[in-house]
Amino acid sequence: MAINSTINKVSLNIANMDSHYYETHEITVAQHPSENDFRFMIRLIVFMANAHERLAFTKGLSTDDEPELWHKSLTGEIELWVELGQPDEKRIRKACGRAKQVIVYTYHEGKASVWWSQQQEKLKRFKNLKVVHIQADGIEQMVQRTMSLQCSIQDGEMYLNNDDLNQVVTLKAY
Repeated sequence: MAINSTINKVSLNIANMDSHYYETHEITVAQHPSENDFRFMIRLIVFMANAHERLAFTKGLSTDDEPELWHKSLTGEIELWVELGQPDEKRIRKACGRAKQVIVYTYHEGKASVWWSQQQEKLKRFKNLKVVHIQADGIEQMVQRTMSLQCSIQDGEMYLNNDDLNQVVTLKAY
């Protein structure tokens, strides 16, 4: 019998001074059985960093032709395509052809820097691509089935807190 996803209810209060976005989101997010708490929180961080009323989680891990998150226009055009980890150049090329803007968020510094050094030259040709590294040590301690997170973003730093913990997350563009 297959293991089911864990369903998490998340309340996000976002104050992004960099993009002047101030909003509360009540979302339900499935955590895939193979996804650890750290990666789950990385997905939430990416959502908060790109928050918009039409930003949505996709099927993610279970489908090859959709990103982790996307923001579609009212006419169905893909405004933003968001990938996590170290996708291959073919996947990035496909995303850049389908979306107005593509952002790849890397994490785990060692793996990310090796991936970036191998891909950097190939990826320079994509004018609608941005690569950002997330430094978020210890963020998995915030995971709960029902979460309420306050998020402030200023100058590329994200300040996250709940009732028990405060975390600083750094978002650095390559």
